[in-house]
Amino acid sequence: MYSELRNHIIKLFESNVRLDGRKLTEYRKPVTVEYGVTNTAEGSARVKIGNTEVIAGVKIEINKPFPDTPAEGGLVVGAELLPLSNPDFELGPPGIEAIELARTVDRGIRESKCVDFKKLCIEEGEKAWFLIIDIVTINDAGNLSDASSLAALAALKDARFPKLEGEKLNYKEKTDKRLDIKNSPIAVTVIKIGEKFIVDPDTDEEKAIDARLMVSSIEDGTLCAMQKGGNYPLTAEDIIKMVDIGIEKGKELRKAL
Repeated sequence: MYSELRNHIIKLFESNVRLDGRKLTEYRKPVTVEYGVTNTAEGSARVKIGNTEVIAGVKIEINKPFPDTPAEGGLVVGAELLPLSNPDFELGPPGIEAIELARTVDRGIRESKCVDFKKLCIEEGEKAWFLIIDIVTINDAGNLSDASSLAALAALKDARFPKLEGEKLNYKEKTDKRLDIKNSPIAVTVIKIGEKFIVDPDTDEEKAIDARLMVSSIEDGTLCAMQKGGNYPLTAEDIIKMVDIGIEKGKELRKAL
């Protein structure tokens, strides 16, 4: 069954068309970003790419800085793949897919320097603001990585600091202070199947992936992060093509913000 599906997909690609009729580097529509979807987080966002739906929330806490960065705040990203979003997901501790998804989102935000973590330091070596991003899948129709990265960035843009009363945080009352977001890193996962490159794979296309490359870039097209996945190697020529596609499609996704 898998080989038949893969052969069918590759044959379609030769005609520059996909299972659902899209072109190879065309995203499903609509791509939407909704801010402030929950009041219990300091910032939140819902992203839909076609039928794929993800929610991201940001909690802002005060913790002790990490020993190697005593004058900086911190970032922690977690992802929960709910069984209600895909019957292949199981309850329990984060699996490999959830861990990789969280790391992909973390890398794009961290390496882009969109947040100045030094500004989050309250008292060097003692207290600093930490950004805790939780990603929850609502419906997995493919390409959770791009949807999650977009949702995490939108949630950061939506976030407001909780009120600090003495030594305690009042999470029931938010201030007007927002995070200083310097740029908008957008992650685009470029897929190689056979000899063709596509973006925004659906769940059937994800079963046929040879290799994938997450390409994260900022507004001016500067590349800030990459992460390779899949079982097959990529040539230098492949990577150059995939980076070009990722940066170009990043400009398209950024409009949704």
